Amino acid sequence: MDDDEEFTYALKTVLRDLRAQCPVQPDIREDGDEPNRVMLYAPDGSGQGVYAEPDGRPAMLLAHVADQVQEWAVEALWGKGEPAVWPVCPTHPDTHPLAATVEEGEDREERDAVWVCPSTGDTAARIGELPVSESGEGVSGRARRGRGRRKRSRRSR
Repeated sequence: MDDDEEFTYALKTVLRDLRAQCPVQPDIREDGDEPNRVMLYAPDGSGQGVYAEPDGRPAMLLAHVADQVQEWAVEALWGKGEPAVWPVCPTHPDTHPLAATVEEGEDREERDAVWVCPSTGDTAARIGELPVSESGEGVSGRARRGRGRRKRSRRSR
């Protein structure tokens, strides 16, 4: 995978988590001729650059991109008057967001980029694998609400 592909993969992976659990979604634009850089724009028009320089450590790159997207999300949420917490820590909701980091391990090729609780250090999910918010906060949830909810059949209860 070349540098552009690594960055694109990392960005898509983090944006999957953003879609799953964040009610504010960015307008994503290329940043001119700069390689490995995009701009994320919030609904209020404010923007923040996301960039990375791949160095052969995919998990580090993924955590670095996740950290930058998280900064954008917190600012965008605050700008809309929403709780500025993304991704929400499942153990401590509405108190602090999860933190992007790389799991410790002997082999740097096999380390995973993960979301962890900053208080306990417990891993909540691999980056790119956050579950869709049960409250329907993410895009997927809003789309479901827009279509109406289907009633559960008696079998599924």
